[in-house]
Amino acid sequence: MVKTVTARFASLDKAPLSGQIAMTPAALLPGDTRFAFIQSGWHGNIVNNGRDAFMTEMQRLGVSGQAIDRLEVPGAFELPLLAKKLAQSGQYAAVVACGFVVNGGIYRHEFVAEAVVRGLMKVQLATDVPVLSVVLTPLNFHDNEEHQKFFEAHMVVKGAEAARACLETVGTLRKAHALLEKNAAGNVVKTSTKLASPNLAVQGRETRSNSPA
Repeated sequence: MVKTVTARFASLDKAPLSGQIAMTPAALLPGDTRFAFIQSGWHGNIVNNGRDAFMTEMQRLGVSGQAIDRLEVPGAFELPLLAKKLAQSGQYAAVVACGFVVNGGIYRHEFVAEAVVRGLMKVQLATDVPVLSVVLTPLNFHDNEEHQKFFEAHMVVKGAEAARACLETVGTLRKAHALLEKNAAGNVVKTSTKLASPNLAVQGRETRSNSPA
């Protein structure tokens, strides 16, 4: 799996670098670059807005909808496992997870919210694949028209932000990978030079000792 992830970033390095660090236009990514968008099924009227906004913004930035695989799980609690499965495959440059965890007045929703967000973070740290969270966890959500409209609109904003962050993160990791490879190559050269220098000094002493008096 590690070799697969390294190979993927190496292929990204073959594309020309952009002059801007903050954004990597899709045109600069290899044609086979793929992304995954996963979402929970609960509160579909809100979560679907995040998905649609993400897809719209990605296409505006030049990523074809065919390059984005979309999957759905019943609830937000199932998102980290699916994210891990996709990230470990080595087939995606990034995974974006979208969900809506609310306080229903019966269960302490912060337990679920923390488990989901922490789980997504663990996935990206374990796999070296960016996992972006569009999981909203409002503390006091009421199932009324005012809150429904507010979060439906807010999820549109977060979905578009996730698309921009997705490409920015992939671009930054690509640059970091190239930089680390460059530094590693430089260290090899320096080490080789240091190892060669004592040999040259020894050869110089031997030459002088063997010279006729």
